[in-house]
Amino acid sequence: MPSFEYYNLEVKGAIAYVTLNRPDRLNTMGLGPWKEMQLVQDEIESNRDIRVVIIKADGEHFSAGIDLHDLEEVNSHWVADNIHWLQRLNTRWQDMNAIVIAAVHGVCYGAGFEMLTACDIRVASDDARLAIPEVRFGLSPDMGGSQRLPRLVGPGQAKRLILACEEIDAQEAKEIGLVEIVVPREQLYERAEKLAKRIINNPPWAVRFGKKAINASMDSSIAGGLLLEQIQSIFCCGTEDQNEAIRAFFEKRKPEFQER
Repeated sequence: MPSFEYYNLEVKGAIAYVTLNRPDRLNTMGLGPWKEMQLVQDEIESNRDIRVVIIKADGEHFSAGIDLHDLEEVNSHWVADNIHWLQRLNTRWQDMNAIVIAAVHGVCYGAGFEMLTACDIRVASDDARLAIPEVRFGLSPDMGGSQRLPRLVGPGQAKRLILACEEIDAQEAKEIGLVEIVVPREQLYERAEKLAKRIINNPPWAVRFGKKAINASMDSSIAGGLLLEQIQSIFCCGTEDQNEAIRAFFEKRKPEFQER
């Protein structure tokens, strides 16, 4: 397992733990962390045994967003050359076969917030505070936030958060649909792991297709989505894992899946 400067990557069985590891800088993002994130994603996607990724952070806060010192160094020409690559970093969490769970505590702002919206499931501690303040600095969200946030919370709430730069707490984030689960701080990682293990205990192909189909439903027509359901049902019906799931249910035992 390679070592990284800005992240810790630990793999335990089918779960990969990605830990933001820049607590002295409030886990801020920037060119260095983004370049390294791509390498972390490469490592995860090269390991077919990884089925769930848990993204978490060291220190008191998840991420305070982009490092403003880095922002001083860029201009429109740099953005034009690099923005598509930056957007793909978040899209990659959304598109990878593994299910990506974010475990968020403390502050989650800006670039960290936009990464959060690209994860599959979000678990927050009750001390979490979330904001997307790019407009305050004369910018607009540019790593998918303006597109993914409305799909999570609706256009009105997205406009409130993006245009007024309002900070919300974990409970309000759950109420509007930004996060799915809120727990006390000391239970955060335990709850994320419990969720991960429940996912792992299900047949791998069914989980993978479920993620892809739900993602597609946000962009496709009902007809297109139903066609995708037909294709995945044809594939999954009669697989060894599907038959094993049914046998294990009737035999009252834990199933053993082979991804076949």
